[in-house]
This record gives sequence, C-alpha cells and structure tokens, in this order.
Amino acid sequence: MYSWFLTAISAVTLILFPLSADNHFVNDKSFLEYEQELVHNQQEIACLAVNIYHEARGESEEGKLAVAFVTLNRVKSNAYPDTVCGVVYQGKHKRSWRDNETLVPVRHGCQFSWYCDGKSDMVQDFDSYEEIVELSMNVWYGRFEDNTDGSLFYHADYVDPAWAQHMAMTKRIDNHIFYTMSSY
Repeated sequence: MYSWFLTAISAVTLILFPLSADNHFVNDKSFLEYEQELVHNQQEIACLAVNIYHEARGESEEGKLAVAFVTLNRVKSNAYPDTVCGVVYQGKHKRSWRDNETLVPVRHGCQFSWYCDGKSDMVQDFDSYEEIVELSMNVWYGRFEDNTDGSLFYHADYVDPAWAQHMAMTKRIDNHIFYTMSSY
C-alpha cells in the first residue's frame, strides 16, 4: 500500500545521509545490518508521518512536532509498544467480515482515533504529506527537541475526556492539550 512511500523515503534518506567511508553505519555494521536498519527506519518514519498527517496536518509545525513527540514518548514508555508503528496502530482488533484472516481495528478502540474511526486512512493531501514526511525524518534523526515536556497523552481542545482529570497538563499547542501522568 505504501510501497511508493518507502521508495521515496529510501531516496530521500540516501540523499540526506549518503553512504561514505566516514559513515559509521558502513564502518561498524555489515551492509545487511545497515540495510535492515534502513528499512526499519523507513517503516518507523512512514508510521510517524501518517500519524502526524491524520492527527495534526492542519496545525503549525509546533503542533505537528508535539504529536510526533507524544508518539515517540510512548515508544520509550514501558506502557506502550516499543516501535512507532506498534504505538500508532495499537488498539483492539477483530476479524474482518469480508475475510476471516484479516484483522481490522475495532471502531473507537484505538490509541489514535483516525485509525479506527471508520473513515479512509488514505492520504489525500500529498503536498501536506510531503512536508510531514520531511518533518518526520528530521524528528526521527534527532533534529528537534521534545516540545511536550515528555507528554504521553493529548486530546483535541474541543473535547473533555474523563481520563484527562487524572493527568497533569503540560502544554496547550494549537488545537491539542497535552498531558503526562499525574504524580499523586
């Protein structure tokens, strides 16, 4: 489904991080290990980008970064999966009524609402998506600092979820309010 995307990320990654004799990936790892890491990084960047796209594409760069860092903070937390893709697609699943072998997300049973809201997850705005992919690569490769103060949670400012009253608010950025675990 996103094979064109992975190809594009490969090309951009090689442009941004060219292979050379000075590159520690080439010197310290076999080519196969480097290639496996590159593929893993591309998949993680793709998952990060699609999450930012669906959660914050209409927001400022700061808002997009905040969504990215909540995702990465969850990866670092023991309470969530240890990959970006695992965090983004975490949720309840059931067997598809069309194909018993295929698992589909349970509506409203996911960490990120776009994944299981019943709407198409296909990218429609390719200009925004291209910018988000570049931002995602820069976040992945450590070119930005966490602007959420370690937040693990957020919600849109027009909702008032019950769970938020048990959290410590850290920031309000664009249309989202960010939280970390309360220390009481």
